[in-house]
Amino acid sequence: MTKKTQSLAFANLIASILFIAVGVWGILQMMNLQQVKDTYAQPNVFPIAMITGMLLFSVILLIQSILKLSKMDLKDPMVDKAESINFIKDKGVQGALIVIALCIAFVLLFRPLGYVLDAAIIGFIIMALIGKRNWLVMALVSILVPFVMWLLFFKLLSVNIPMGPLSFLKDLIAMI
Repeated sequence: MTKKTQSLAFANLIASILFIAVGVWGILQMMNLQQVKDTYAQPNVFPIAMITGMLLFSVILLIQSILKLSKMDLKDPMVDKAESINFIKDKGVQGALIVIALCIAFVLLFRPLGYVLDAAIIGFIIMALIGKRNWLVMALVSILVPFVMWLLFFKLLSVNIPMGPLSFLKDLIAMI
């Protein structure tokens, strides 16, 4: 018989607690964001919505794990021993680590490069990593999607997103 602390239910319990802690930290960080005048959506609205969803699902996972651990019997599939994560062999973990590294790079490059260039570079890298090979489509999508997203935020929502070296586009678009 597998110990409760080696079960998948226990692993889910630990994961849900970690996600709740990260979610609470994220909400507290978003509450400290500077308010912007004359905008329909404040900079913290979308992150708070995403974090709220993460918190909701983390609480559901926490409750499920507690219930499974309290009623655990030998025939329950959650009694099966949780697999250990081998970072070197597990492709999913490697992919997750690459995504985390790309997110960190996105944050670090956001101010110097601006949103459009930063998102274009990261988007192009992600498309290359997932196996896209049509370089023209990759280039067009990685440039046009961030540009259109910036345009929507700038013109429709009046949200001023950093543009870095492309800040001259802000002045051109403002004239339209």
